[in-house]
Amino acid sequence: MPIRFLALGDSYTIGEAVSPADSWPVQLVQRLRARGIPVADPVIVAATGWTTAELAAAIDTTPLDGPFDLVTLLIGVNDQYRGLPCDHTYRQRIRHLLHRAIALAGGEPRRVLVLSIPDWSVTPFASDRDRPAISTAIQAFAAANRAAAQEAGAAWVDITPLSRQAATDPDLLAADGLHPSATMYRRWVELILPLAHAILSGNGNPP
Repeated sequence: MPIRFLALGDSYTIGEAVSPADSWPVQLVQRLRARGIPVADPVIVAATGWTTAELAAAIDTTPLDGPFDLVTLLIGVNDQYRGLPCDHTYRQRIRHLLHRAIALAGGEPRRVLVLSIPDWSVTPFASDRDRPAISTAIQAFAAANRAAAQEAGAAWVDITPLSRQAATDPDLLAADGLHPSATMYRRWVELILPLAHAILSGNGNPP
């Protein structure tokens, strides 16, 4: 049977402003197949603008026939964008989403991979905003997500430093001046691939 992959998130997961084939979940599947891992097309539950609360609500209403062999979670940027605080309530929401992701992975935390939050403060879209404040807030939300992932026993991959390379390389941004380009997503996949390969080959999560 093909290996099943569920990607949970927001605009970064659906690949807003690039073609579906250039989104990082689809690129990851292509790279895994090239390594001989028979991964089915990804099941994606994500939409532009979703916060943690909206993703949780979507999971509640989306028929998802688990378990999945790999579940990824990339969420939180819209909580920050809307000015929501990185407080106890947010930490509860991210823990809840992680518990849902683990349940969808058959109750196995080692099959869940959490991605850090990209730093959109470096993009042209943020040119008229308080960039240092955005970056600081992103760092706080990402730290909360990382702590929750570690607490739950899920894997973590830090793509935030890569996202900041867009400050000096416009080719890493899509035409909308905000979202990543296919090239940026390809760089993310380079970081995600070893972890995903280890999970799907049954070797657990490497450090």
